[in-house]
Amino acid sequence: MRFLYKCKPNRKALNPLNSQLAVSVKLTPSRYTEAPMEREDELQRLNGQASSAPLDGDVEDDDPLVLSSQALAALQEFLADQNKPAASTPPTSSVAGGDESDKVELVTEDWRLSQFWYEPETAETVAEEVVTLSQRFSDCRVACIACPTLYVYLKKRDPSLHVQLLEYDMRFERYGSEFTFYDYNEPEDLPLQLKHCFHIIVADPPYLSRECLERVSQTISFLSIPVDSLLLLLTGEVQREHAAELLGVRPCVFKPHHSSKLGNEFRLFISYDPGTRLGGLEEDS
Repeated sequence: MRFLYKCKPNRKALNPLNSQLAVSVKLTPSRYTEAPMEREDELQRLNGQASSAPLDGDVEDDDPLVLSSQALAALQEFLADQNKPAASTPPTSSVAGGDESDKVELVTEDWRLSQFWYEPETAETVAEEVVTLSQRFSDCRVACIACPTLYVYLKKRDPSLHVQLLEYDMRFERYGSEFTFYDYNEPEDLPLQLKHCFHIIVADPPYLSRECLERVSQTISFLSIPVDSLLLLLTGEVQREHAAELLGVRPCVFKPHHSSKLGNEFRLFISYDPGTRLGGLEEDS
């Protein structure tokens, strides 16, 4: 995973550790990998640049500008983590059904891919809502766009439910034919057999930007059946206006939470009236 030293909107809030680094170095996840030696050279180069760089406005100072010891230690720890070789079998967390044959495993979240799993209560609540909605349709088909946690809980809740996971992370190939590789930068680069065949779509766009939501919206349009399809969108509160404009969805009272305790407020936007479920639709202020 190469980290590019430039800004790119991430869907999750920076934690305090990353905020300290952002003073001198801005780390943004990319979907590629660089060699460990290159990272060590980059660290030395960055620290050297920070030591010799003039202050803003080309004003020289007697004291060199350097990374604080705390920020440098954090950066070293971060890059050291990137040097760790990938395990042949990635670690997993498990959610088991009634017996061993029903067990579905979820790989450990990778925040470098903007992966942050839902808290169990959130995953169970959304899964229960999807299963309830599925009863409206004969042979219901559900698409999960970039939300593998929900896929796991849906299969736990109803193993017979037809669920397709669309995800960038190839580790989820373990789910066999229920996995489809998905890159939001290519919103309709999907198998034709998936076009207009899903009754329920749940989407969790990887970034909190209008551009990302627009492309995911294209994917939703590609996947959904032409009439009576239902949409659940999990994204940041900051996307409220864009979500309403692009997808015609409204927030419900229920608020999703992530196990990583993210700083951004997240919401569940839906395209239908849930009645009293999910706390009902939020009233317009």
